[in-house]
Amino acid sequence: MSKSKATDRTVYREFGQSTDAAFEKAVPDLSPGQQNLRIQMSKKGRGGKTVTVISGFQHNEASLAALAKKLKAQCGTGGAVKDDTIEIQGDHKVKLLELVTKLGYNAKLSGG
Repeated sequence: MSKSKATDRTVYREFGQSTDAAFEKAVPDLSPGQQNLRIQMSKKGRGGKTVTVISGFQHNEASLAALAKKLKAQCGTGGAVKDDTIEIQGDHKVKLLELVTKLGYNAKLSGG
């Protein structure tokens, strides 16, 4: 018995394993020119820390993680990928707008 089956205590499952590719969320991996991004700064729910949030991506997780790594390196700071958004620590709205437009994305600043 494999290790994953030993920890799985499911008694009955009607449609097979939930880890099957058929049950994964389908995310279209659109080209950068077909995506409209919004870049905004946020402090809400972060203990007063400033974070720049880029939302509107339609990429799979691997592509989004690679893009986040590239943007974090260009800004020289940390960040995370959460729920199809990229969060970059600090106020980097203008720099990120410039970077993503160079990559071919349609982006604009959002919020005040």
